Amino acid sequence: MARNEQLIRQHKILQILERVRYGKTLKELSDDLVEELGLASIHQRTVRRDLEALQAAGIDVDNHDEQRGKVWKLGPRAKTTTQISCSATELIALSLGRQLMHPLMGTPFWMGIETFWQKIQEDIPDSVLSHYEKYRKILRVQGLSPKSYEEKLGIIKTINRGILEHRILEIVYQSMGKPAKTRMIEPYELCLHKSSLYVIAAANEVEDPETRVRVWKLDRFEKAKLLDSRFKPPEDLDLDNFFGNTLSIFRSNEDPRDFVIRIDAVHASSISEDPWHPEQEVKKLDNGDVQLTIPDVTHELEIMPRLLALGHEAEILKPEEIRDSMAEVAQSMLSMYQQ
Repeated sequence: MARNEQLIRQHKILQILERVRYGKTLKELSDDLVEELGLASIHQRTVRRDLEALQAAGIDVDNHDEQRGKVWKLGPRAKTTTQISCSATELIALSLGRQLMHPLMGTPFWMGIETFWQKIQEDIPDSVLSHYEKYRKILRVQGLSPKSYEEKLGIIKTINRGILEHRILEIVYQSMGKPAKTRMIEPYELCLHKSSLYVIAAANEVEDPETRVRVWKLDRFEKAKLLDSRFKPPEDLDLDNFFGNTLSIFRSNEDPRDFVIRIDAVHASSISEDPWHPEQEVKKLDNGDVQLTIPDVTHELEIMPRLLALGHEAEILKPEEIRDSMAEVAQSMLSMYQQ
């Protein structure tokens, strides 16, 4: 079984044990896992191995012989909060991380960040807090999108539950430039990319394994409803490698292509200051311009917005079909402004 499914299962075991006072037998735990995670079945030996893995990780899980059999329950150490201490430097680093997570505002993830932040501030000594307040303005975070997912809170909770319980979702989704449509999806994971949340999910009606797993932008979800139907994630789906070499949220099944771009001398230094790609190659030309080669681009939308931002000071040389596409865009813009 994939490691992420094992972790989800162990996390669910902890959730089950947290809400019961007198513990659970292996059979009761396996029955609950089948019900709550939408599994066809699970052997009690697998549940025992999960419990032993939790113990090996230092979590206070123990078993006791009772009239109804051997019962597993959380010990007192698992039910008490861990005391955390931190220095002013660590607090500044945590504060910076919290600012970087602002795009998650309004989501359950942000609520966890905020409650943890409050606990840290309440528990640290006043001397550390005052030192932090003195130095916290050393580094400012700017440029993040001022968006909030507060209105999507219910949808996010539904999606999270669908991911954990392997349940099909009925959604109302508005694709760009198209009317809203009811779809059935199998949710696998949430992804944060450039201040926006996306759902990696399979389109339930599509049978082709190469095209059924897609990226759905959370902003375009109008409704999400849990169905009783369950799904089994494909065993060969590797979400860590889902996007391949792409730098964006866009994913294409086309073969990757090398892009060659000429950039005006005025912006030549910006290519090293703000790289377009970690494997880019930069060649300086005799007139001061630079030639930028970007290998294995899987989707032109990774590159075209940056080209458009530079206007006439950047020119796409290869691939030829992208050069033609850019010419069409430029012609359409010229026509629009002439009118």
